[in-house]
Amino acid sequence: MKSKTKARRDQIIELTQDRGNVSVEVLTETLGVSAQTIRRDINQLCSDNLLRRRHGGVERFERQLNTPYELRAVTNSEEKHAIAKAVAEMVPDGSTVFISIGSTPAIVAEALIEKTGLTVMTNNLNAAMVLSNEPTNRIIIPGGEVRMPDRDVLGDEVLNFFNSYRAEFGIFGVAGVDEDGGMLDFHASEVRVREAIRTHCKTSILVMDSTKLTRTAPAVGGSIFDVDQIIMDRHPGDDFSALSERVGDRLKLVGGKAS
Repeated sequence: MKSKTKARRDQIIELTQDRGNVSVEVLTETLGVSAQTIRRDINQLCSDNLLRRRHGGVERFERQLNTPYELRAVTNSEEKHAIAKAVAEMVPDGSTVFISIGSTPAIVAEALIEKTGLTVMTNNLNAAMVLSNEPTNRIIIPGGEVRMPDRDVLGDEVLNFFNSYRAEFGIFGVAGVDEDGGMLDFHASEVRVREAIRTHCKTSILVMDSTKLTRTAPAVGGSIFDVDQIIMDRHPGDDFSALSERVGDRLKLVGGKAS
């Protein structure tokens, strides 16, 4: 990279870190280059996970590591169990169900234990073990490597697995939701599997507590506007009012409005 280009991109990073977010217009005026040049710089910086796009500009990218599974499983436990109960009420006996990885989908599996005759396709071993306690259920899992301590199955076989089945219900979580409705995860492979679950079921159900609206993750794929049902613990608040209004009655709340 030419030194002039590198210096300019370093300035963009510095300005964004200082201000939190900055528009293309401001960067153009400050750095004295064309908007096309700034957009080219932004594309590269975002591709390198150094910054993150926002409408009309760019914002600071807070690098976040995924929280350990044991901590996620007990965080907002009451809210997650309320979400799980709401999902269980939607799923009748004898249904075919996809269940994704994650602590909230695993808690949904616990709520489904009262159901009988389910056919469950999942790479979430916690969900598989819980639902295997009902002898009338049929549990199908993919081959691949087990990731510990989450107890989920990863690998190319998992994507092929979900592409080989169809289900009445697809239940999945996300690492976060972007301000434009994009669904975020920590790995591109997780995005691909989640999208396979969403597209190969009749009714897709996103389960998440409201903290996911303030979390960032580097991999993006799919949009909450493509999901059939979104089950949350409480109203997303004013910062996400545009998203909730656009989603409309597909958003089901199991708690009160955020303070």
